[in-house]
Amino acid sequence: MRSASEWLESLSPWPEEFGLGRMHALLGELGEPQRRYPAIHVVGTNGKSTATRRAAAFLLRDGLTVGAYTSPHVAGWSERIQVDGEDADLEQALDRVREPAERLGATQFEVLTAAALAEFAASGVDVAVVEAGLGGRLDATNVLDANVVALTNVALDHTDVLGDTREHIADEKLAVVAPGATVVLGEPEWESRARARGAARIVHAADVGRAAAEAFLGRALEGDVEVTLPGRFEQVGDDVFAGAHNPAGVEWLLARLPRRDYVVVASILEDKDAEAMLRALAGAGRTLVATASRSARALPADELARLAAHHFERVETVPDPAAAVDRARELAGPAGAVLVTGSLYLLADLIVRLEHVPWGSSASA
Repeated sequence: MRSASEWLESLSPWPEEFGLGRMHALLGELGEPQRRYPAIHVVGTNGKSTATRRAAAFLLRDGLTVGAYTSPHVAGWSERIQVDGEDADLEQALDRVREPAERLGATQFEVLTAAALAEFAASGVDVAVVEAGLGGRLDATNVLDANVVALTNVALDHTDVLGDTREHIADEKLAVVAPGATVVLGEPEWESRARARGAARIVHAADVGRAAAEAFLGRALEGDVEVTLPGRFEQVGDDVFAGAHNPAGVEWLLARLPRRDYVVVASILEDKDAEAMLRALAGAGRTLVATASRSARALPADELARLAAHHFERVETVPDPAAAVDRARELAGPAGAVLVTGSLYLLADLIVRLEHVPWGSSASA
């Protein structure tokens, strides 16, 4: 019999059709674990994992027992489900939901979400901070009736599923708001839409994670917390490893880079706006090494290189990610620096190949 993690790997990551029926059925068989604690629901295009982990860290510092659920992972599946800042026992969490999940034909994300919600109930958490996967309205996490909903930002992403305007996408994400909830907004333009969903209180904040924790506690918090997120902004000497999976994410990254002469290593998924991302990434350096993650959705390295040729002075194609990083370091030379970016799947591929990368040591993105 396959281990629980092997079984998880075998599941389809995408449903044939988006909907909440199977998720409700699965949670019903598990005894509705999501009803046993209050929740903060984090939605948005970029920065959701950081906001989730920051909110959880503030609440933990305040003495609460806290569950945190994030996606996707970089260092391993277990990083998605945490209790009090520590990874949960993934095999145990999956075993708890496996039988009904197999019978109902649950998808990979539905299984992980149910496992997280059941783990939080089993651990007796005081609050769960839960990151949405895709959108909100039909996302597997939209089963919470959360006291607090945090919307980090809205950008054009997954337009085939969520809609082709920021307004449509915002509506999809804010569909998780239950009447009477407090809504924390990283962008003020969505206030009227949040109120239309029945929000009782609106909070505007640049630091959405802190504000979500404060909204849950009902008071301001002093000081700050440090959170670690593999692959979001890791620095190894002068090199930077930072996922940025859409144009808005690239712009966020560029604003935080300390230099503009990187040799860029990138892999981009085929459903992203690769042209816009490459145009922006050219602001980080004039040389790009095109590669491809193992994701079935990754653009082939040669196709990425063809697109990049319009934006970079020098482009090379190295399909293997680890070899691409080695080649970038050769091109950068002793005084240069490498930026590894694009899909988080690329960072996940590299973690087992670049053992000297101190994943999780300095993440801030």
